[in-house]
Amino acid sequence: MDRRSALKAGAGALALAGVGQAAAPGAAAPAAAAAPDPRLRFGRDGRFRIVQFNDTQDDQRTDRRTLELMGRVLDQEQPDLVVLVGDNITGGPTDRREVQQALNNVVQQMEQRRIPWAATFGNHDEDSLEQAGVDEAEMLRFFRRYRWNVNPKGASGVTGTGNGVVLVQGSRGGRPAAAVWLVDSGRYAPEQIAGQDFEGYPTWDWIRADQVRWYLEQSQALERRHGGPVPGVLYCHIPLWEHRHMWFASPDSRTGADHARAVAKHGIVGERNEDECPGPFNSGMYAALQHRGDVRAVLCGHDHVNTYVGDYYGILLGYGPGTGFGTYGLGGEERNRLRGARVLDLDERLDGLVAGTRNVFAADLGIDLAADDQSADPLPLPRGW
Repeated sequence: MDRRSALKAGAGALALAGVGQAAAPGAAAPAAAAAPDPRLRFGRDGRFRIVQFNDTQDDQRTDRRTLELMGRVLDQEQPDLVVLVGDNITGGPTDRREVQQALNNVVQQMEQRRIPWAATFGNHDEDSLEQAGVDEAEMLRFFRRYRWNVNPKGASGVTGTGNGVVLVQGSRGGRPAAAVWLVDSGRYAPEQIAGQDFEGYPTWDWIRADQVRWYLEQSQALERRHGGPVPGVLYCHIPLWEHRHMWFASPDSRTGADHARAVAKHGIVGERNEDECPGPFNSGMYAALQHRGDVRAVLCGHDHVNTYVGDYYGILLGYGPGTGFGTYGLGGEERNRLRGARVLDLDERLDGLVAGTRNVFAADLGIDLAADDQSADPLPLPRGW
């Protein structure tokens, strides 16, 4: 059994407590997004850069190379915002302090450099819940204590933790020039629905209908408030089914010729080294984004050794490479070849907002790629915490 299969096999036990179930019916829609954070603003050149780290996925003794990679990427790319796209830690911590230390190791790379950052959650962030007692809601409160964190409180009455939108002001002030959507794609499917299990189906979670409704309502509220649609990008951990469809330009046929057609049609760049792992149901999120027309990119993590992006009918779909050295990668001596980060450049002057995207890999930065463990002592927590 490979690591991906082992993770799937253990998913059922982690779903028993109703993780990822829909919110109570009739819950009130959240209020419209707050004003842009003054620290988030397009530069005088009209540009704004986002660095994506995902699947840092380690315990309180984080592999030192994960932190080295993050630091070097930040120093080289000088981003305006960093987004942690889920699986920020793994199931190793045994108590609250160790959870905080594991998260703090990652967060300090931005805090020390005074770079604004936000985080979404993945399927592994609560793997230590049983022994450590820290759920995603507490993790979000922990994140929001940091000076440079820009996570909103998160929508209430909506499935998931930390669903929110972060607004970026234009270079000349006034209305926001971009929206960064943070969506919790959940953890694992429940053991059963209507008496039927998920044997033979993917057992990860999916974006729920109330989250899609929340996005539609928020998108419309932003348009009303600011006199027109606010273009944006969306980050979620687990890929959409459309990520899988795009690689072969087909929901069914999966041949080399199909992929060649997809490359020509969708301009796909990057590697696909494992099957995409969405949940068992298509959430409808992509159709909602197409309907509104404001989100220009959907970027995810989850599948550590997929690094591709493409233009899927006007919306950039893609992956950030797995950042963490402490979790699975490629096989054998190539284990760490694709550790990295995704850089996304936005330009407020472009109708499509996205000016370009690329990956930066540890190999590009001279970081040791040896297939071993190089865990380090935890970084100190902020004084008084």
